[in-house]
Amino acid sequence: MITVKNAESYLKNKIGEDTDDIKKVWETFKAFCKEPVEGEEDKEILFQCGVYDFTGKELFHLDFVRQFTVYEEDEYSRMEQLHCEFLFKPTDELSKLEIGEWSMDYDDIDDFLNNIENLQEFKIPLNLKPIKSEIYQEEV
Repeated sequence: MITVKNAESYLKNKIGEDTDDIKKVWETFKAFCKEPVEGEEDKEILFQCGVYDFTGKELFHLDFVRQFTVYEEDEYSRMEQLHCEFLFKPTDELSKLEIGEWSMDYDDIDDFLNNIENLQEFKIPLNLKPIKSEIYQEEV
């Protein structure tokens, strides 16, 4: 069973070494979104992109996120997010793209995933080579 604690290593093992291959990471992430995680009440999936300076310089971020709400002894404890993030130089085309879409705004996970795949914000960076990619989990 996948737990919040082992979700990052589980996903990294599924993806393997080829973390710059956005299409492969997306296909693996999509399958991962449908897998149950121990203690998870609702699936909370986020697709986001835009130009941000989180790293100290402006870069275009393409980010697939699974958020976990963690409870300890039935009490809310914290939230954690597992990111599959790709960074690009902010070209004119990429600089025009910005979106944040949550799965909870859709009837089901398949509707959400299908919608994401039809967005220009998803399609345009999909075939580009990121300057950096990272899979990481953090408390938010």
